[in-house]
Amino acid sequence: MKVHEYYIYILSNKANTVFYIGVTNDLQSRIAQHKQKVNTGFSAQYNCNKLVYYEEFQWVQDAIAREKQLKAGSRQKKIDLIVGFNPSWDDLSDGWYD
Repeated sequence: MKVHEYYIYILSNKANTVFYIGVTNDLQSRIAQHKQKVNTGFSAQYNCNKLVYYEEFQWVQDAIAREKQLKAGSRQKKIDLIVGFNPSWDDLSDGWYD
């Protein structure tokens, strides 16, 4: 049986004032795209390129459901989630591209 990997992730800007939530099956490549501003959408416009939170899922439908849940939640719930996982708001992708 093939093992699937899907991720939901939260990006923030340098000041931690804006959040972007997404889903991908290749977290490293997707974060690299955000950092290089490959797409000219929300994350590029607001400089959201700092990975502050992520979760892994086996099934894409579970990842999409979680993404929708996070997007529907309040800003404070997102902050609480990030602080519980990454209290210092470090860029969790640091060192991936050295």
